[in-house]
Amino acid sequence: MDTRQLADRQAVVDVCVNYGLALDSRDWARLRDCFTADAVADYAGTINDGYPAIEAACRAALEPLNASQHLLGNHLVTLDPTDGDAAASVCYFQAQHVKEGLPGGSHFVVAGRYDDRLIRTDSGWRIQHRTLTIMWTSGNPDILPA
Repeated sequence: MDTRQLADRQAVVDVCVNYGLALDSRDWARLRDCFTADAVADYAGTINDGYPAIEAACRAALEPLNASQHLLGNHLVTLDPTDGDAAASVCYFQAQHVKEGLPGGSHFVVAGRYDDRLIRTDSGWRIQHRTLTIMWTSGNPDILPA
């Protein structure tokens, strides 16, 4: 593996980490920098087509909360050997959601996996397609909107 491949792998991981940071800080400009304009996000079967739909879904889920924390790990990045400008990424996540004062508890954890396809753009690596797969949950699901 050469230096450029190592740098590309780290840049892809950084996009994934920036996604979590953007969500938890409600930094929508940072979130925009994680995706292509025409990106598609499949959030557990709900398809969000285009960046505006992705941001709207994230805002709807997170803005009503007191806090959230997205932890990501076990990143696996595969660079396309025929096209150095494409990559696939898989990582696990645990997302803690907090909304105080609800009957049934103030916490809801969603854990699962992000499967991403990314491309290199003039502005760096961006997610072109993301699939969120839920593996387990814990706590009060009423914290997140239906």
